Amino acid sequence: MNALEDMQIFVSTVEAGSFTAASDKLGLSKQFVSRRVIALEERLGVRLINRTTRRLAITEVGRAYFERAVKIIEDVADAERAVSSQGAVPRGTLRVTAPMSFGTLHLGGVLPRFLRQHPQVHIELDLNDRFVDLIAEGYDMAVRIGALADSSLVARPLAAVRTVTCCSPAYLHGRRAPRTPAELSDHDCVLYGHGKGVEWRFEVEGRPVTALVAGCLRVNNGEVARDAALAGLGIARLPTFIVGDALRDGRLVTILDAFEPAPAAVYAVYPHHRQSFLAIRAFIDFLRDAFATGLAATSDAANPPRGDERR
Repeated sequence: MNALEDMQIFVSTVEAGSFTAASDKLGLSKQFVSRRVIALEERLGVRLINRTTRRLAITEVGRAYFERAVKIIEDVADAERAVSSQGAVPRGTLRVTAPMSFGTLHLGGVLPRFLRQHPQVHIELDLNDRFVDLIAEGYDMAVRIGALADSSLVARPLAAVRTVTCCSPAYLHGRRAPRTPAELSDHDCVLYGHGKGVEWRFEVEGRPVTALVAGCLRVNNGEVARDAALAGLGIARLPTFIVGDALRDGRLVTILDAFEPAPAAVYAVYPHHRQSFLAIRAFIDFLRDAFATGLAATSDAANPPRGDERR
């Protein structure tokens, strides 16, 4: 093994968080990965990782070495692309994970076009709403929506997305629409998510506030929540990429528009060591262009009509 290969093994071990996870990702034995990290430490004369029975903890000098190593590995990949004619063509298998509703509504329709444009790229798409550890589970990229947790992952914004509070006109028949978030406590709500209680976040006079809501249905899928709202079961709070069509044709109307926070964003998220993967860069550029029209249209649909204008 040369110095660069040991450096790559060390970076993979830090990103994966264990020798076992790193060995699975690299296709090497756990014992081999451990021996190469030990050999690297001996050559450098420093401790890079503290080993305990439960986990690995990178040392301060190890963190400094990791950051330099990531940059060196990226520079080497850039240099190889610059002199290789093959580097000009995206190729390889791209493992991607995305939220279920977003994937079915907005990825399924555009993937064939991307694959026709890039015939040497293969995509394995996993749709689910759980949090996915990209490094430990071997994914190249994730599509995520809303605020991102601090991490060592790279995030690239793809599009803005609005969340609206909405219901069917039938639900409002004979009822007064809530005029403030606090009045939601007097209404039936369709709950999207898990937990003991569901809180919806708004802004009142520039300050964030939460409203605790309740209802007879709680689901973990946005399309089911939308269908329940369409059936008049209650008020739902959903992104416009799920309810845009129903808002556009009047089957749903928005309420509490004045209290909605600023739009969130859809992000492409990927590990640092995948930054030089040309297929990722091509896919991100493609999605940014595709969503510039597709998601913008669903967001625009959230403007008229408004349920709180009904009497």
